[in-house]
Amino acid sequence: MQLTDYFLLFGSVMISGIGYFIIKNPGPNFLKLILSFSGAFLFALTVLHLMPELYQHNTASIGVWIMIGFFLQIIMEFFSEGIEHGHMHIQHDHKGAFPTTMMLSLCLHSLLEGMPLAGKLSNGSNDRSLLIGIILHHLPVAFALVSMLVASGISKTKVITYLALFAIMAPLGAFSSIFIGGNLLADYSGWFDKMMAIVIGIFLHISTTILFESSSNHRFNLYKMVAIITGGLIGVFVS
Repeated sequence: MQLTDYFLLFGSVMISGIGYFIIKNPGPNFLKLILSFSGAFLFALTVLHLMPELYQHNTASIGVWIMIGFFLQIIMEFFSEGIEHGHMHIQHDHKGAFPTTMMLSLCLHSLLEGMPLAGKLSNGSNDRSLLIGIILHHLPVAFALVSMLVASGISKTKVITYLALFAIMAPLGAFSSIFIGGNLLADYSGWFDKMMAIVIGIFLHISTTILFESSSNHRFNLYKMVAIITGGLIGVFVS
C-alpha cells in the first residue's frame, strides 16, 4: 500500500465525522440517503468485483470464510447496536457515558475491513475498488458515530478523540496484515484471500441490511430508490 492510501482511509473518516459540526440540522433522512447509496455501492462492488476475483483463484471452500464474515458481523452488531448501518441508540439516562462495547465492536469491524487492503494494493496494483468501498462505507458511519456521541453528552474533545480512534483502525488493519502475512505465515496470498472472504461476508450483511430497511414515507422511498440506483451503477463501473 502507498502512504496516500493510509491517509485516504484516515482522513476521509475524520472529515466526515467533523462534518457533523459543520452541517447544522441535516434532517432525519440525510443519513439514510447516504447509507442507501453506500449500501448499494457495497453490494454491487461485492458481487460484481470482489467475489468473482476471489473465486477465480480459490476453491469453493473459500465460501466458508465468507460465511464466517457474515455471521461475525451479526455478532459484532449485537455489541455495536447496528451503527454500521445507521442505527443510533442514545441512552438519555446515561448522559456523558462512553459506549465502550459499541466502540470496541466498531473498531474491530474497521480493523478487519482494512486487513485485505494490504494484499489487494500490493505489487503495484491499480485496483482501488476495495479502498473506495471502505471509504464510502465509513463516511456515513463516522457521521453517525459523532452524532450519537454528541447526543450522548460526551464533550467535543472526547468525541474527536474517539473519532480519531475509529479512523486509525482501517489503516492499522492494513499495516498489521502486512506484518502477519509477510512475517508469521508461510501462505502469504492465502492469508489475504481469507481476510478478503471475511470482509466480503461483512459487506454482504451490511449492504443487504441497509437495502432491505424501508420507510413508510413513500416520497422518501423514491429518494432512497434514486440513491440506491446511483450507488449500484457506480459500483458496476468502479475498478
